[in-house]
Amino acid sequence: MTFTLSRTSSTIAVVGGSLGGLIAANLLCRAGWDVHVYEKAASDLESRGAGLVIQSELLAVLAEAGVLIDETIGVNIKERITLLQDGSKAGALQYPQIYTAWSTLYHKLRQALPAGRYHLNKELTRVEQDQQAVTLSFEDGTEVQASLLLAADGVHSSVRHLLNPTATLEYAGYVAWRGMVEESLLSTRALTELFPYIGFSLPPHEQILGYPVPGADQSVCPGERRYNFVWYRPAPKDTVLRDLLTDSTGKTWPEGIAPPLIRPEIIEQTRLAAHALLPPQFAEIVDQTEHLFFQPVFDLSCDRLVSGHVAIMGDAAFVARPHCAMGTTKAAGDAKAFVTALQNHNDLQQALGAYERSRLRFGRMVTDYARELGAYMQVHSDALDGRVMQGHQPTPEAIMRDIGVPLASWYETI
Repeated sequence: MTFTLSRTSSTIAVVGGSLGGLIAANLLCRAGWDVHVYEKAASDLESRGAGLVIQSELLAVLAEAGVLIDETIGVNIKERITLLQDGSKAGALQYPQIYTAWSTLYHKLRQALPAGRYHLNKELTRVEQDQQAVTLSFEDGTEVQASLLLAADGVHSSVRHLLNPTATLEYAGYVAWRGMVEESLLSTRALTELFPYIGFSLPPHEQILGYPVPGADQSVCPGERRYNFVWYRPAPKDTVLRDLLTDSTGKTWPEGIAPPLIRPEIIEQTRLAAHALLPPQFAEIVDQTEHLFFQPVFDLSCDRLVSGHVAIMGDAAFVARPHCAMGTTKAAGDAKAFVTALQNHNDLQQALGAYERSRLRFGRMVTDYARELGAYMQVHSDALDGRVMQGHQPTPEAIMRDIGVPLASWYETI
């Protein structure tokens, strides 16, 4: 039995109100669809997240989603550098890019979405569907019926399990320490030798990178910005990782520990390690970061993105390691492909089939790309499918060339 989609009578529910879900909802609204977003958090997410790279593909989709692209979108950086442990420069590369804060994009996307379309405190508990509709049940006892469900509920997606019950997160063997520090707190040395660049450093089997992003109230004014960093460190699963994920009560959180639950001694050990392993400029960044936290790095791939009236996108579908800086860009591409498929096909099955075919291949490409970039930080690693990134080694030249660049730049080399 076919189901015909209609902008005048079909409704679309988006589960997950982070960046991917907001991009999808804004695109759908502007294409004339009746769409509502359901976010499980009880309050706005503006304080969450860290920094990200605005790839050219993401910039184009954001503009289409109604985001005003002006100087407040992020910080323009023209050059990449790598620092040695003593703080001297090991290399430099001209590579213009825009870097922004997660909260900046969230704020702009929320502003672009029409009022009354974003619903907080809606934790999904059950999904049921028949040939005509999908019914969403929430923890607060409410139910919503829609013609179509698009799940953008992230790494720990509850909807993904319905489509891909065997798809599970695979730990990559290392963690990502993250944080931001106010520009105004930094020394003259850090401000002149690190802050104006995307900076890298390569301790053995580790990597740290950082870049400036907008500050409070999305300010990009000098003196009001922040410096965002990610520090990748090996952590064998059954020893180091288990200790990192254990709170002060002895409880272990296997899929990730909330930042306030990280034990103070773990934070202190990390700050000491920064001074022992990192260039002084980066060690200062870590020291000055008030809210230091970490996340285990995972891989995940799905072999299905649709089932009946349900589709998944973003991190709900594929989880790629952060090295390729493609998380938000991939989610934006998923959202764009989803809307395009609906525009090109009136039949639901044909539309979702077209969406799935286009994004399965791309999702696999991104996860492969990210695995290659992070392989040298794993305690044990093998080349994926026998493919090794041509010329890619953990050297300053290779890291500056390959980390956080558009996906096509990688695939041109294999």
